[in-house]
Amino acid sequence: MNTIILDRDGVINQDSDAFIKHPGEWIPIPGSLEAIARLNQAGYRVIVASNQSGLARGLFDKTALEAIHAKMESSLKQQGGMLDGIYYCPHGPDDDCSCRKPKPGLLQQIAEDMGLDSIDSILVGDSLRDLQAAQAVGIKPVLVLTGKGKKTAAELGKDSGIETYNDLSDFVTRLLT
Repeated sequence: MNTIILDRDGVINQDSDAFIKHPGEWIPIPGSLEAIARLNQAGYRVIVASNQSGLARGLFDKTALEAIHAKMESSLKQQGGMLDGIYYCPHGPDDDCSCRKPKPGLLQQIAEDMGLDSIDSILVGDSLRDLQAAQAVGIKPVLVLTGKGKKTAAELGKDSGIETYNDLSDFVTRLLT
């Protein structure tokens, strides 16, 4: 089964340098929920893989994160979509864990749990660390220009070889045509 792995902040919902700390701050990027529903309808498995260092920083707790994810899943359900899994790294940048992207641990865990075949998988992200994590495990990286995507595209340059799309909806439209 083809699998699409999505970063959360900046790909599905609007990102914030101050972190998404409670459900009221979780605001979907226009078209992103509908795009996930279209992936579901086309037979794709959709999984979220997200760094959530706000937990380690004490900016929010696991209950708040679960409430944010419940809002995301409820909003997605209203559009006819669903997620096959939500994975996150709760560690901070200085914790030296193996699951914080760009390290591959989170994606390796998803692969193990889901029986993921990297050949049939794509990771859609907005940051360099998303793309690096995908490449580390042999998953095709795709960049969207939402969130930190424009900055990432500028860092990569025009000859990076990384497919780039305006947003998740643009990527899904091109994938499914």
